[in-house]
Amino acid sequence: MKALVAVLSLTLVFFLYHISADTLAPDSLTQRCCPNCTRTHIPKGKVTNVVMTHSACRLKAVVVTTVCNYEICVDGNWTWAKNLLADFEKAAAKKKSPSAPFNRLPCSKGSKKSVSLL
Repeated sequence: MKALVAVLSLTLVFFLYHISADTLAPDSLTQRCCPNCTRTHIPKGKVTNVVMTHSACRLKAVVVTTVCNYEICVDGNWTWAKNLLADFEKAAAKKKSPSAPFNRLPCSKGSKKSVSLL
């Protein structure tokens, strides 16, 4: 009886692992690449998300999403962009909501200085 329970438990664990791995795969296929990059400083308070483009992309870029929902492609080789990505990942790893210093300023739709580059 113990052997049957062990086999069923292992089968369940394997099945759950297989399902969770399948749900992650399509996300990597939907990664977008940047057609061009900029070297524009974006205030941390206006940043809601920071990610690196997929390794298959032609340009190495850091995609910064702002509070106004703009996605800006920043040169991935630029030290400022690397530091921004590292700071954002550090804040996320500490399980903080990226509120300090990230995502603390309101969207000011009237002053559109940022343009979506994606």
